[in-house]
Amino acid sequence: MSGFRLSEKMFRIAFSMGAIFLFGSTGSAQQPLSAQQVAGQIDREIEQALAEAKVQPAPVVGDEDFLRRISFDLTGVPPSASEVTLFSLNPDSSKRTDLIHRLLDEREFAQNWSRYWRDVIFSRATDMRTVRFQRVFETWMTQQLSENRSWDKIVTDLVTATGDVSENGATALLMAHGGDAAEIAAETSRIFLGIQIQCANCHDHPTDQWKREDFHQLAAFFPRVQFRQVRDGDRRSFEIASLQAPPPGRRGPQRDPRSLFEDRDRFFQQMDRNRDGKVVASELNGSPLQRVFERFMENGDSNKDGELTLEEFKKIPAPPQQQAGRGSAEYFMPDLSDPSSRGTEVRPTFFVGTRVAAAGLSDEDRRLLLAQYLCDPENPWFAKAYVTRIWGELTGDSFYMPIDDLGPGRSARNETALNLLAEQFVAHEYDIKWLFETIAQTRAYQRAVSETSELAFASSAPSRLRSDALYDSFLNAIGSSGESRFSGRGPGGPGGPRGFQGGARAQFSQLFGYDPSTPQSDLTGTIPQSLFFMNSPTVEGAIQSDRGMLRSILNRFDSNEDVIRELYLTVLSRTPKASEIELGQTYVKEVGDRNEAFEDLYWALLNSSEFLTKR
Repeated sequence: MSGFRLSEKMFRIAFSMGAIFLFGSTGSAQQPLSAQQVAGQIDREIEQALAEAKVQPAPVVGDEDFLRRISFDLTGVPPSASEVTLFSLNPDSSKRTDLIHRLLDEREFAQNWSRYWRDVIFSRATDMRTVRFQRVFETWMTQQLSENRSWDKIVTDLVTATGDVSENGATALLMAHGGDAAEIAAETSRIFLGIQIQCANCHDHPTDQWKREDFHQLAAFFPRVQFRQVRDGDRRSFEIASLQAPPPGRRGPQRDPRSLFEDRDRFFQQMDRNRDGKVVASELNGSPLQRVFERFMENGDSNKDGELTLEEFKKIPAPPQQQAGRGSAEYFMPDLSDPSSRGTEVRPTFFVGTRVAAAGLSDEDRRLLLAQYLCDPENPWFAKAYVTRIWGELTGDSFYMPIDDLGPGRSARNETALNLLAEQFVAHEYDIKWLFETIAQTRAYQRAVSETSELAFASSAPSRLRSDALYDSFLNAIGSSGESRFSGRGPGGPGGPRGFQGGARAQFSQLFGYDPSTPQSDLTGTIPQSLFFMNSPTVEGAIQSDRGMLRSILNRFDSNEDVIRELYLTVLSRTPKASEIELGQTYVKEVGDRNEAFEDLYWALLNSSEFLTKR
C-alpha cells in the first residue's frame, strides 16, 4: 500500500466499490442468520459455560419487568400504567418479539440512542465551547438511526465531516476536541475500536502491544483538521475545515509562533480576546498557542496572579520553535528528550494491520481512508467494540469491562459468544436494529437482575438510568405538566456545573448525566442528586399539585388499595406485592389524613433505588 499512489478520482471510485483490491476479500464472510437464530446460538454458548461452571442462571423476568426494561433500553421512555396492564394480560406467545419490533420502529428509539451517543462523545470533550452544539448532533444522529443507516456509514461521516458545526451534526467528534489531532485519534480508537491507544501517547502501551509510534501515526491522519470560528454579521459559530497540503517542493503554512513575536503589541491584542488588557488561559481555548501558554505564564507571570499583561508579555523570550503538528500539513511526533523541538514527522498509518496511507492524499481522502480502515470487515475490533458496548448497555455487564477497553492484551468473557455476535453483525452489514433485536431476544438479556451473580451473564446486572431516561421517567410519574416546574438554578433545581442552558432536560442532564462508558460499579450517585428527589421544590410541588398525578389518581379511585396499585404502576411500572399493599394500607390508617399519607408513599416511591435503576 505504501508504494501505491491513487489519484483522487480513482481513490473515491475505489472507496465506493469497497476497495477490494486494496484490502483483499475478507475470506471469513459469514452467512447472515436471523436474529432469532443468532440469539439461540448465543444462549446455548452462555448456558453451556454456566453449566460447566455449575452456576444456575437467573430465571427470565416476568412480563412487567420485561416491558419496563425493553422500553427503557430501546426508547428511553417507561411504559404507562395502562400499557403494563394490557401487556401482562396479552396471551400471545410472540408478544415480546412483536414488542421489540414495534419499539425499534418508533422514533423514540432513534432519539434515545442519539442521546446516548451524545453523552459518549461530549462527556469527554476537551473544548468546552462545543457543548452548546450537542443538540445539532442529536438531531443529525436521530435522523441516521431513524433511517437505520449502518454503523460503518455513520462512523465514516463522523470521521470525515466538514462544515459549520451549527448545521452539520456529523462534525461532533472533531469539534468536541477542537480539531486537535492527538485527542481525535485517541477518541476515535476508544469509541470505535474499544482500544485505549492514548496510553501509548508518551510511551509504549503498558499492557498491550501498541507502540508509541502507533498512536502518533494514527494521529497523523488528522493534523490538517481545522476548527475555526465563523462570523457572519452578529452570528458566530465554528466550522471544521481542511488545511490543504502545499504543492510538492513548497513549504506549507507552519504557523510558527515566533513570527508573531515580531510585533508583540499586535500579537498580544490577538490573544486578548475580551480586550481587557490581560490574557488568561480561557481566552486561548482552541488557539495554536494554547499548549505553550503555561510556559508563557511560568516565564512572564511575575506576580503569579494567573493573568498576563502586555508588560509581562514583552519580557518573555520568543519560543524556540513550533510544537508538533497542529495546524501543519503534516504531523510530528514530539521528541520527549527535547520538548522544544518540532519532533519527527510521521506518516499516517493504521495500527491494526499496519496500513500506511499513500503519499499525496488530501485531508479529506486521508480521513476517508482511515474510515475505511476502521470499518473494514477484516478489522476485528470495529464490530467487537460496538457489540461489546451495546451488550453492556442492555444487560449491565459485557464481554469486556470496561466496555471501551478491549485490546489484544485482555481476554473476553465468553469469547465464542462475542465472536458469533460480532461476525453476524458484519454479515448483516453493520445493521444496528438487527443487533438490538438479536440481543433483546436472548434469554441472557431477559434474565432477572442479581447484584451477586457468580459468573458473567448468569443474570442481568442492575444499572442506573441515564439522565434522559430518568427525566422521562420522572415526568411520566408526576405528569408531563410537571416539566414547567423545573427551576433553572439554585439548590432546589437541577442546575449543574457545565454552565450551558438548554431547557429543563439539559439542566436535568447536568445533574444526573454521566459518561456511558463508565462501569456501573463506578457510578455511586451524588449528594445533590439525592437531595433533588428528597427535598427539591420541583419534587415537592409535583407531589402536592392539585393538577398533578397523585391528585388525579386519588380522584379516580376511592379504594386505598386501588390507589396503591396505581401508584406502583405509574412510578415503578409494576403491580405491588401483597406485602407492599398491606404496608401501604396500614400506613394510611396510621397517618389518618389520606392525602398526606399518599403524598408520603408517592415521595417514597420516587426516592426508591428501584425508580432510579433499570431492573
